[in-house]
Amino acid sequence: MRALKTCLTAFLLLAVNTASAATEVKPYVEAAAVDLLHILPPPPADDSAQTLAELGEILTIQVARTPAMAERARADSEENIWRFADVLGDKFNAANLPKLAMLSERLIKTEDAVVKPAKKGFNRPRPYVLNKLVEPLRAGTSLSTSGSWPSGHTTLGTLMGIVLADMVPEKKAELMHRAWEYGDNRVVAGVHYRSDVEMGRIAGSVIAATLLARPDFRKDFAAAQKELRRVLELPPQG
Repeated sequence: MRALKTCLTAFLLLAVNTASAATEVKPYVEAAAVDLLHILPPPPADDSAQTLAELGEILTIQVARTPAMAERARADSEENIWRFADVLGDKFNAANLPKLAMLSERLIKTEDAVVKPAKKGFNRPRPYVLNKLVEPLRAGTSLSTSGSWPSGHTTLGTLMGIVLADMVPEKKAELMHRAWEYGDNRVVAGVHYRSDVEMGRIAGSVIAATLLARPDFRKDFAAAQKELRRVLELPPQG
């Protein structure tokens, strides 16, 4: 009987692991398809005039930021497409939009797959690593130890903003303004330099252009767009 229970337990564990592997979210592209190490310029040196000026900007913001600014920056530290509900309203949520939620997960995986090697290769230290006067806003219990160049959050925010703007062109200006703020809040939080954010916007735009040429992305995009416009009570596109 004990042997039978052991076999059944092993079988159930195998089934669970197999199911998990089958449902694992994969990126649309890997770093080889969007090699940021060859697309982006190298970061400025740690002791350069540009880095010193950018540190000065962060320290100035640190003194001037209000509790409302700090709260907004902390909230934007979450890599989450639903932050764009500011523009698209209360109906814009995962419960209402499962197809968009799945596409969003793949966008997050894509950003991570493309940006992580670049961060490691460029290896620019975060502002709070380079200068102990910087007091970064913590979203959780720990601070990132990854490289600063480019900003991954900004890359993702730009990518999500472009995708949503293509789905809902009626709100394009507002969505891209929100994506811009999403990146700016990395400077407000003291976790990225201004130029990290600028490189993130370039990276996000390049990834978006690359995805638009892929049939698998276009298929997912079409299904998610149809779902989103129906939930928002907008007429079908095209």
